[in-house]
Amino acid sequence: MNNKDNERVADRGRDDELLTIGEVADIVRVPIATLRYWRHLGTGPRSFRVGRGVRYWHHEVTTWLQSQSDGPTAA
Repeated sequence: MNNKDNERVADRGRDDELLTIGEVADIVRVPIATLRYWRHLGTGPRSFRVGRGVRYWHHEVTTWLQSQSDGPTAA
């Protein structure tokens, strides 16, 4: 990671909040197992590992939710 990447991550940390998988499950209103499955498929909100735990930026979750509501509706 170069200095620009470090600065971008530091800026995000000031303006954003890290969420656990349980917190995201509460926000999205799905079981934790569903988030794990979406993570496996690569279809859910962007996530990453910190040690052994999975974390999400709050902004990424809200952006993903917005993109879901903007997409085509199911028939």
